[in-house]
Amino acid sequence: MADEIPKREPVLEIQFHPAGIRRGVGYLFLTRRHIRRLTVIAGALVLLVIFGLVVTPSVVANRFRLARYRLLAEERSLQGRRLEQLTAELEELEVRSEELHLKTGRVLLTYGLDSEESIGQGGYPYPVPEPITTIYSDAVQHGQGVEAQVREQVAVLGTFLEELESFEVAHSEQVRVTPSVCPLSAREFVLTSPFGRRRSPFTKQIDNHPGLDLAATTGTRIRAPADAVVVFAGRYPSRQSVSWWRYGNLVALAHGDRFITLFGHCDEILVKSGQMVEQGEVIATVGNSGWSTSPHLHYEVRRRESEGEFLPVDPRIYILDHRWRNEEQLLIRARQAPDLSDFEPLPRLIAR
Repeated sequence: MADEIPKREPVLEIQFHPAGIRRGVGYLFLTRRHIRRLTVIAGALVLLVIFGLVVTPSVVANRFRLARYRLLAEERSLQGRRLEQLTAELEELEVRSEELHLKTGRVLLTYGLDSEESIGQGGYPYPVPEPITTIYSDAVQHGQGVEAQVREQVAVLGTFLEELESFEVAHSEQVRVTPSVCPLSAREFVLTSPFGRRRSPFTKQIDNHPGLDLAATTGTRIRAPADAVVVFAGRYPSRQSVSWWRYGNLVALAHGDRFITLFGHCDEILVKSGQMVEQGEVIATVGNSGWSTSPHLHYEVRRRESEGEFLPVDPRIYILDHRWRNEEQLLIRARQAPDLSDFEPLPRLIAR
């Protein structure tokens, strides 16, 4: 008869005694295998708890750091956009400063002052601060450079304006008779022919145009650009000068002894010779008289030079209440002697 397989004896017996006598005692028998398994499971649980205690603070800290990083990144992005906006505003200010600088140069030229000798010409050396190294370093450096330039130009403009104010106080009579405003309102005209070389609409040849052609509707009011006395008003006699007869109905104003302004192709003349007019006073209306292809005002500014002769100059230099294109080039050309070979000298009835 085969040997019987011995039964495994429990190593550990656990009894559960209920509180009531009606329920029987419970038994839990654990063998060595059960104990080994429980030991392994308990050890794993302990290790898991220890791992959690060690890792959890780091995970929590990392999550806080990540949240903080995102906040900082968002703040940095916001500051970057703000920096770009400030840089754009500085660039706009720089453009405006350059425009004011050009206008100041025109004013100096209008009054006959030499901007090259002005104490404000050189500006002041404002150092650029040391750049801050960030991801926006290029933008910061650019903004600092623009800021330094703007500060320098503002300082120069301040000096210029002080000089101009002193000049205007000391030479109020000269300022009053300097033709510094446009004879037509800015919204009423279009510049169709500038000062200088052009092709004549009549002869088709290249000639020198001694003034500006400002196209406007018939009847548009023409105003005196400065205080003056009317030295001619009417149609110049063709028997004395065909060239000046072509100006049609013409008004000539003498502004002191330095300037004469001419207004050609008028429709209606509202002043007479010998009359005193003030800046802004209506002297005539735009027309199409004389050699003219359409209604417009031919406007000239003639300046007395050292030889005593009145020579044409670009009126745009003296029109301070209107902004022209390429004003910097206007200033450069104004300091150069123009080609006067084709300009008609003032006739006897005007230059008297």
